[in-house]
Amino acid sequence: MKKYLIGLMLVTSPLMSWGASEELRFGVDPTYPPFESKRPDGSLTGFDIELGESLCTELKRRCVWVENAFDGMVSALKGKKFDGILSALSITEERKTEIAFSNTLYDTPARLVAPEGSALQPTAESLRGKRIGVQQGSVFEVYAKRMWGLKGVEVVPYQSSDLTYSDLINGRLDAAFDDAIAVSEGLLKKPMGKGFSYAGEVVKSPEIFGPGTGIGLRKSDTELAGDINQALERIHQNGTYERIAKKYFDFDISPK
Repeated sequence: MKKYLIGLMLVTSPLMSWGASEELRFGVDPTYPPFESKRPDGSLTGFDIELGESLCTELKRRCVWVENAFDGMVSALKGKKFDGILSALSITEERKTEIAFSNTLYDTPARLVAPEGSALQPTAESLRGKRIGVQQGSVFEVYAKRMWGLKGVEVVPYQSSDLTYSDLINGRLDAAFDDAIAVSEGLLKKPMGKGFSYAGEVVKSPEIFGPGTGIGLRKSDTELAGDINQALERIHQNGTYERIAKKYFDFDISPK
């Protein structure tokens, strides 16, 4: 009997090990089109979703998407709820004190959006006394609080961008501050976005926004980081990245 059990362990252990490694779990907050959102049937769609699936294909692993509130992503990653964060997560020095990042995935600009004809500009002087909506836990919240919030501007955090846009439409906010592409796809290109437009120029702040977005990883997972970076390089080389990007964007978002 003992010999049979030993033999069974030898047969099943490699299979158990392989089965555990075939899965790659990504944390995602699907409230941020065109990067990640839900179709009417509940399935996930978006640039980050397709990008993640292509990386998993290269790595010969199965993508599993774990939904999580954006402002709790880092703590959930550290708590091993998933293996990586793939949800438009900006690479910042502050976040790098807690987690590691893959190579840069893409870089998109930050914009203020307000009612058409508004004289508002993305400056503390222009926004003093106004209510500005931002996504909670985002670099846009960090920038708004640091650059405007201490100078008489009321910065209002929301759990998701769509809640921000809803309050903007209903007049509870004077403006919203977000990723330019997310604002375009989530508000300006939709019927509900009629009467709204970008206000002022692109807001730049390398020290707050960082070089772009990346996949958030635990600092201890150095082998996984290396595998993901190699897979990312391959999808750039074989044209997969460009093919996916062209489905969602009409300009180049690849890191410079």
